[in-house]
Amino acid sequence: MIFGRTERGKAPVEPVTLKILVAGGFGVGKTTMVGAVSEIKPLRTEELLTEAGRPVDDTSGVEGKHTTTVAMDFGRITLREDLVLYLFGTPGQNRFWFLWDELATGALGAVVLADTRRLEDCFAAVDYFERRSIPFVVGVNCFEGAARYPTDTVRQALDLDPGVPVVLCDARGRESVKEVLIQVVQHAMAYAAERRQTVTT
Repeated sequence: MIFGRTERGKAPVEPVTLKILVAGGFGVGKTTMVGAVSEIKPLRTEELLTEAGRPVDDTSGVEGKHTTTVAMDFGRITLREDLVLYLFGTPGQNRFWFLWDELATGALGAVVLADTRRLEDCFAAVDYFERRSIPFVVGVNCFEGAARYPTDTVRQALDLDPGVPVVLCDARGRESVKEVLIQVVQHAMAYAAERRQTVTT
């Protein structure tokens, strides 16, 4: 396909679309992660933090954050002519969680982004995907100045099942984020195969 037109003699290709969510606590880097790999200018629904939100938005550890996602972030990656990946970044604050069910519909899998300085902030996202049997990968966003821990230590702290991948990443780095997304797709495929085998036995 060239500039929206099919090449002469070739039938138009209807791409298969995959949907992956990027979730986690407030200020963990979800918007940054979507923007790092999106081939289009990401759709962002960010608003300035206000005094009214100060009592409910805990900015300890992310004092430099001045905006927050109030609906979603959206990005796109064309993997092949016939395969497109859509990324949806979820809002991090509790008061916007009513949007999660809509965003999660039809999702192949998810990334739960974690910050070791505020690890408890991703508990709710882990619980959400576990309860709904949506396969997910935990991506530990390695912030500058934050303590680095082995992935097994993070797994134990989050009480994850042994099969849930935990990967270290830099949400600002395109190649790093691509590796995380590859892990999500591989884990989702293995998860689906395991469920099919369970049903047939």
